[in-house]
This record gives sequence, C-alpha cells and structure tokens, in this order.
Amino acid sequence: MATEDKNRATAAAILPLVGGGANVASIAHCMTRLRLGLHDRSLVDDEALKALPAVMGVVEDDTYQIVLGPGTVARVTPEFEQLVEEAREAAPAPAPASDPAPGSGTAPGSGTASVSAEELAAQGAAIKAQRKAKNATPFKLFLRKIANIFVPLIPALIGCGIIAGLNGLLVNLEWLPAVTPALAAMASGFMALIAVFVGYNTAKEFGGTPILGGAVAAIIVFPGVANIDAFGQTLSPGQGGVLGALGAAVLAVYVEKWCRRWVPEALDVLVTPTLTVLISGLVTIFGLMYVAGEVSSAIGTFADWLLSNGGAGAGFVLGGLFLPLVMLGLHQALIPIHTTLIEQQGYTVLLPILAMAGAGQVGAAMAVYFRLPRNESIRRTIKSALPAGLLGVGEPLIYGVSLPLGRPFITACVGGAFGGGFVGLFNQLGDTVGSTAIGPSGWALFPLLDGNHGLGSTIAIYAGGLLVGYVAGFVATYFFGFGKDLLAEFNVSQEPAPSTVAAAGNVHPAASPATPDSDGPDSDGTDPGASPAKDPARV
Repeated sequence: MATEDKNRATAAAILPLVGGGANVASIAHCMTRLRLGLHDRSLVDDEALKALPAVMGVVEDDTYQIVLGPGTVARVTPEFEQLVEEAREAAPAPAPASDPAPGSGTAPGSGTASVSAEELAAQGAAIKAQRKAKNATPFKLFLRKIANIFVPLIPALIGCGIIAGLNGLLVNLEWLPAVTPALAAMASGFMALIAVFVGYNTAKEFGGTPILGGAVAAIIVFPGVANIDAFGQTLSPGQGGVLGALGAAVLAVYVEKWCRRWVPEALDVLVTPTLTVLISGLVTIFGLMYVAGEVSSAIGTFADWLLSNGGAGAGFVLGGLFLPLVMLGLHQALIPIHTTLIEQQGYTVLLPILAMAGAGQVGAAMAVYFRLPRNESIRRTIKSALPAGLLGVGEPLIYGVSLPLGRPFITACVGGAFGGGFVGLFNQLGDTVGSTAIGPSGWALFPLLDGNHGLGSTIAIYAGGLLVGYVAGFVATYFFGFGKDLLAEFNVSQEPAPSTVAAAGNVHPAASPATPDSDGPDSDGTDPGASPAKDPARV
C-alpha cells in the first residue's frame, strides 16, 4: 500500500508541473520514460519537475519525456492517467499561448560567468533541439514509426526472455523437471505469436484498423500454411516472422484505406474488412512470406558470418558508432533486426556489443568527474546520473555532461569501441554472447544474457566487455577529453571564496556562486530554460 501511495504521490507531483491534466494531450510510457503529448509546452515548469526526487531527468523529442527509470515508470503511468482523467473532468482545455517561450517556462539561470552544470546542460538541450530539427526527415520519421511498433513489445520480450533463461538453467542443472515444460511454454508462447502483435501495432501506427492488421499477420503463424506451396516450396508456419508481419499489416492498411474511399458507406462494414483480409492475405501467402523469409534468413546468416569472421573489428565499429547512431535516430532501424535474430536464434548477438557504448559513456563521465575537481555543480550532476548510467539509462550523462562538452562524447565512443571489440573478439573465437530481449543494457542486461557455451562463460565475457568499456572510456577522456582552454573554463569552483565574500560590494563575477535548485543539481543535468554560455560544438 505504501508503494502505491508513493507512485500516486509522484504522479500527483508531476501533473501540475506539466500544466495540469487539461494540458496533457497523450500519455504513453516505454522502458524508462513517461512520454507526454502537450497542448502548450510553455506551461511546463522544467526546473521544478527535474527537482522532484523520483525524476531522473527530462528529454524533449516528439513528446515530452520524463525519465523515471525502469519499473517505476510502469507503476506511475496508470496513476498519472487516472489523475489526468479526473483533472479533465474538472477543468477545460487551456488556450494556446500567444507567444510560447521556447525550451522552458522558467526564468534563465543565475548568469554567473563560471560554467555550472545548469549552463552546461543548457548547451546539451540546445544540441538536442538542433538534432530534433534535423531528425524530422521522412526516413527518420519512418524509423520512428518502426520503433513505435516494437517498443510496446519490449516488456513481454524481457519477461519471456528471463523465464527462458531460468528454464535453461534449471534444465542444465536437471532441477525441477516437472516445472521446466511449463516454463518453456511461458517463455515460448509470446514468441510463437509475436507476428500477430507486430501486425496489430503496425496497423495502428500507420493509421489502419489494428485488429485487421493482426488478423492478416496471424496468417503467418497459422499451422495450416504448411499445406500451401509457394515459389516451388512448401510454406512453414512463422516463415517471414516479424518482417513478414510488418509488411502484411502495412499492405492491409493501404487496402483498407482504398476500400474506405470507394466502397459505399452502406456496404463498408461488410466489404472493407473482407477485402482487406482477402487481398492482403493472398499477397502475404503467395509473396510476402517467401520474400520476408529469405530476408530474415539472410539477416541471421550475415550476423553470424560477420561476428565469426571479423568479430573484433565489427564489434569495435558497432560499439564505437552506436552513440552517434542514437543521436541521429538511426538506431531505430536495428529494432526489427534484433527481434528477427531473437525469433530465429533465441537471442540477438548484436545487443551486448552495442551495450558497450553505455559503458564507454560511464567511463567518460567518471573521468570528467576527476578532471573537474573544482566544479562542484557538474560533479554533483555526474554523481546523481551515474547510477542510471550503470543500469543502461544514458541520457542524463549524454545530454547533461559529455555531449555539450564535445570531446568527452567522442572519447566515450572510443570506450564503447574497445568494449564492443572485446565482446566481438570472443564471438569470433566461438563464444557467442547474446541477449534474449531488447531494451535493457548495462548491468540490467545480465539477467537476459544467453550464449552457446554456458551462462557462466557468457556472463564473464559480457562483464569483461563492460570493464574494458569503463576503463577505455575513462582513460581516453582523462588524457584526451580536455584541451587547455576547455579545462580552464570548466574547472572553476561554483562556491564563493571566503576572501571574496568578505570584500564588501566588490565581488568578481567569476567568483559568484551559482544558484542551483534547493535540492541540488538535476539528475540528468538538462536545463532547457538556461542560457547557453558557450558554443556547444566544443573540441
């Protein structure tokens, strides 16, 4: 009961700071974030919101995203939805502001000459705003749709993946033989029908009727397709997998929209769903299943070949480039590939390598902490964001520390490259390391690890990769992450010197203390309302 009260209290504290229930247009959540669509962005109090103990940071993209952390967000969201519904019944929707303030509804920072975490974070917010504008291309918007299809499936993938790992452990130890068949059914049931869920979400995302998308995708996993010949071969249930389901559902959406335009309204309820399933189903059976099956097989074959023949080099490149891919929004293209590999092989060999990018980021942040011993503001931000970074939530460290500094972001990529190369090397030597689900990274990935040489070996290799990423990111940042000018600018105390305080009416601007929130700096360091003090493109 106490936990429920805490979650409701968190939701109640957030609601007025985002403009109240009437200002909330949509509510959703992913692994770590509460994602809100807002009528009027200027009504949000960023500073007060980030000062809440439960809030780890805020990220602004196509929606306003409040980072609450894994587990917490799933409990706070329904409480928040209930409060919003109650608030909407009691208050009308707000009128749009005539001149909404960009970035934040709060006043700028203290204006000190020295650079605090708040000013540094403002630079991160400015970079993020620029990235958001550049990401609004048709291709990247399409990738965002793809991500929206698969992200809601992640909780089930994680739960089933952990159960599969537990079942494998019990089978290897020959424990509880009466229970393991039940665990196998729990772990495999979702994956056996994942095509249906992909079809449902695809139709929903592309503007069709979700249940029709699910109905067409269900053809792929129906056992009866084993009696059908196409392209000179007998089809098999599940052939084409999630890629086939995605293509079938997209086709169903276009057929449905065509029917809505041409079928008379009096016949729409009968004719449109019938033609949608009939036409899309025939194309799926006699075309998409075969083509998607060939593509899926090629993805699995290529991934195995890449890591078997060039694992160290491939891991180095993938681990080093993943953070920039995230910045560009291109990492979303990997989600169907991960899901396809999990569907085919039981795990994705790419995710443990890509997770090393987070290890490099953590190592870089630790180096920044030691290289700026006099900047208490940035150091406090790093301390508050580091636990989340260890668990794979990297946004607070990226946008609050490394990215606005410039060089530490690059050296963080170097750390990820070395960690990825380490894991890739063992894949090349025959010790496959994979993840049975997508979503978590960092330490949170340990319960989802799987491989071909036993759980102990798999855990040891992944842990070794994390250690290499931490160390490489730290060393690269400590020795190469700061130029003389950058170090002189940021390694400045945010506290007033005693002699300066004693000098009445003659305080030098550089010695003026910053005015952080009463609860200390923000967990992710972001402050969209603060005024950037320097050019964020710093090298």
